[in-house]
Amino acid sequence: MTHDVHRRDFLKAAAAGLAATGFGSWVLAAQEDSPAGIPKRPLGNTGEKVSIIGLGGWHIASIPEGEGIPLIHQAIDEGITFFDNAWDYHDGGAEELMGKALASGGRRDKVFLMTKVCDRDYAGAKKQLDQSLRRLRTDRIDLWQFHEINYPDDPHWVFDRGGLKAALEARKAGKVRYIGFTGHKDIQYLLEMLKRPFDWATAQMPINVMDAHYRSFQKEVVPLCNRRKIGVIGMKSLACGILPNEAGLDASLCRRYALSLPISTLVCGITSRENLKQDVAVGRNFKPMTAAEVRQLLAETKEAGSQGKLERFKTAKQFDGQYHRDQHGA
Repeated sequence: MTHDVHRRDFLKAAAAGLAATGFGSWVLAAQEDSPAGIPKRPLGNTGEKVSIIGLGGWHIASIPEGEGIPLIHQAIDEGITFFDNAWDYHDGGAEELMGKALASGGRRDKVFLMTKVCDRDYAGAKKQLDQSLRRLRTDRIDLWQFHEINYPDDPHWVFDRGGLKAALEARKAGKVRYIGFTGHKDIQYLLEMLKRPFDWATAQMPINVMDAHYRSFQKEVVPLCNRRKIGVIGMKSLACGILPNEAGLDASLCRRYALSLPISTLVCGITSRENLKQDVAVGRNFKPMTAAEVRQLLAETKEAGSQGKLERFKTAKQFDGQYHRDQHGA
C-alpha cells in the first residue's frame, strides 16, 4: 500500500473521529498531497483545490519590498498557492507588491489569487475592481470577496446598493471567477449574508482555539458553510499574534488546531523566512488533532477565551479597516 493511500485513509479516519466533537468533515477527508509538499483541500464546491496554508497580503506588505518580493517567490516555490489580499491593505501597496512579485516567471498562473472589495455600491465596487486588477497586474481575480462584513448594514448594502450586481457583471466578463465575503466581528452579520439569495463560493472568518469559547464562528458559521459546500477560509489563527505573545500558546499548535477544523485554507501572516519555514512545516507535517487533544486544549483555554479578551478584533475597533469605519461613520 502506498504512502498516499495510507495518508488518505488516516485523514478519512481522523475526520470521522473528529466529527463527533464538531470537527472534521468532507473537507478534511478530501485533503490531498501535492508534489510541492503542502497538501491541498477543495475550495467549497468551486472545483478548485488550494494549499492548506495561504499567504496573507497585509503582512507581506508590512516589510520592505526588497524582502517581500523574494519571500513571495519562495512561498510559491514551497507550494503555497492561495494568496490573500485586499483593495485597502496599505492604501493599495499590498496589491502593488503582490502584483510585482507575480509578474515574472509565470508565477501568476501558479497561484489562486484572492483580493477583497471595500465598497458596497455598484460604481464604487467597479472602480475598486479595476484598480485591483491594475495593481495586481492581472486580467482576472480568482476570488473576489466583499471585505469586512463587520456592521449590521453591510449585508443589506451589498445587495441593495449594487455591490453584488457589480460582482456578477465582473464574473460574467471574466474579470472575477468566484465571489465571497469576509468578516471578523460578529457571527450574526455573516449568518445574514448566508441567508441572502446568493450561492457564495467562500466565506472568510477568524478560526482559532479561543473562538471556540466566545461568539464562535467555528460553531455557528462553519457548519452552515460546510453543509452548503461554501469554502471556509480561516484567518487570525494566532489572533493577530496575541495567542503566542499573551496567552503563551505555541504558534504551530494554534495553526494545527485551525487546520483540524473543516476549512479549505488558513491565511497566515508571514513577514520573514523564519515565519515561512515554520508555516510550511505546519502544512507539510499536518495531522488532524485527535478528539482527546481537542478536548484537552479547549479545557485549558476555556477560562482565558470565555470573554473574548484575547480576540480583540471581535470587540475593539482598532482591528477594523479605516475605510470601513469611515463608510459607517464609526
